[in-house]
Amino acid sequence: MQSKLLKLNKEKSKGLPARRDFLKKAGLGAVALGLSQFGCRGQRAEGPVITDFEEVQGFEEEPEVHDPSYGWEPVSDRRIRVGVVGIFGATFGFQDHPNVELVGISDLIPERRDRLAEATRCKKTYASLEDMVKDDSIEAIFIGTDAPSHARHTLEVLRHGKHAAVAVPAIFGELEDAGRLVEEVKRSGLKYMMFETSNYRANLFAMHRIYNARGFGKLVYTEGEYYHYFGEPYPSYKDWRVGLPPQWYPTHSNAYYIGATNGHFTEVSCLGLPSIVPHLQAENNIYKNPFGTEIAMFRTGEGGMARMAVSWDTPGFGVETGRCRGQRGSFTETYQGLEKELPGISRPPLPPGVRPGGHGGSHGHLTNEFILSILEDRDPWIDINMSLNMTVPGLIAHKSALKGGEWMKIPRYV
Repeated sequence: MQSKLLKLNKEKSKGLPARRDFLKKAGLGAVALGLSQFGCRGQRAEGPVITDFEEVQGFEEEPEVHDPSYGWEPVSDRRIRVGVVGIFGATFGFQDHPNVELVGISDLIPERRDRLAEATRCKKTYASLEDMVKDDSIEAIFIGTDAPSHARHTLEVLRHGKHAAVAVPAIFGELEDAGRLVEEVKRSGLKYMMFETSNYRANLFAMHRIYNARGFGKLVYTEGEYYHYFGEPYPSYKDWRVGLPPQWYPTHSNAYYIGATNGHFTEVSCLGLPSIVPHLQAENNIYKNPFGTEIAMFRTGEGGMARMAVSWDTPGFGVETGRCRGQRGSFTETYQGLEKELPGISRPPLPPGVRPGGHGGSHGHLTNEFILSILEDRDPWIDINMSLNMTVPGLIAHKSALKGGEWMKIPRYV
């Protein structure tokens, strides 16, 4: 049980539950999904679905070291009728999922809409999300639109009686949108899931399993990091990424505490340094944001500390990762080999043909979890509360940075 990666306080494994107890608590059965039919017909794509994304940090596909479908068992032959909005929605593999009938796609830009239709093998297209939601045959929609529209589009989807999956972040700059989303999810009774990729990175998923089995005890200190250099503005719809406050896009890093524990932050002090990158200077962006890097120190709901970094203006390696230190054990980015000593921490199997995909092999798992939540009529792992507990602290952190690091309280969503 002892591992160079799980550094327990004692040399032996007294800091973790016994293997049998761990397996019982972790409960890793074969995650089940449906059968081998498809919505939009055509051959499965053998390579990257849209090669352009291979050049964007995070969208490169992780090499498969083993069969990701090993141990998979179907639970239903039902096929959810899904629509996908936004060109990068193709990378999440809805078109390959045996419990999905992909009935339509949409992107506001005609050229990208055509590429999305080709990548997903789907002939039915809609000019906009607003058109798609009017189709009563669609049961669920993936929202991969511009971040400033996420909350508005999610409300539109839910109000038209459809389950909503949305790219990160859940809200963008407007704290009032959090309350609107909570109320609409509650009123509608529909499924809501934010597709936070860090949750299904292998290292975070292992932390989540170990934490739930009480292998760490209380977390004393957690770190999360999202380093993505934007020396020049990255192309985006209506230039929404130009000058983006780093902590308005906080979920890739915050997930390393919130996703691992399903916990929350209570307060934050955040610092930023005025950037030397032109588009990250206050006079050159619509957000009047002066920072390219914001480092937030949070107090967690269990009394510990968490440092969460988001950086756009520091050249060098790009990464989305984290680590944690608990009262009974600790965990770093590296996890290879730990699965053999602690069975039960690996990600669940995927249906045959669904690739793990980008962002550390998380894409297929996110789609899988969303579809399973509908089939099994349960809340998805990254539900509305977890999504807001990841997103809202970043908004408060940016306010703190603008006030020189003033400590500020953070609302909790339960």
